[in-house]
Amino acid sequence: MRAAQEAQALVIAVSDTGIGIPAEALDVIFEEFRQVEGTDKHHTGTGLGLPITKGWTKLLGGTIEVESEVGQGSTFTVRIPVDYKAG
Repeated sequence: MRAAQEAQALVIAVSDTGIGIPAEALDVIFEEFRQVEGTDKHHTGTGLGLPITKGWTKLLGGTIEVESEVGQGSTFTVRIPVDYKAG
């Protein structure tokens, strides 16, 4: 996990070394109740984590993106605009 301020945004990146997500599935992973078939046949969860994260990020005026390679893992990056005033 990494958090930093870049320009006028809070950037939070979360990486894993899991099974990765196939390129053709990247368009659907943010849909509610969707899970991607992979080499791990024991899927758990409801398929709501990423859609909820995307929704909150959008409400805050931000974006979320994903980079992934099958067999190597994934990195999810959230960018949220900030207006920091010192003092």
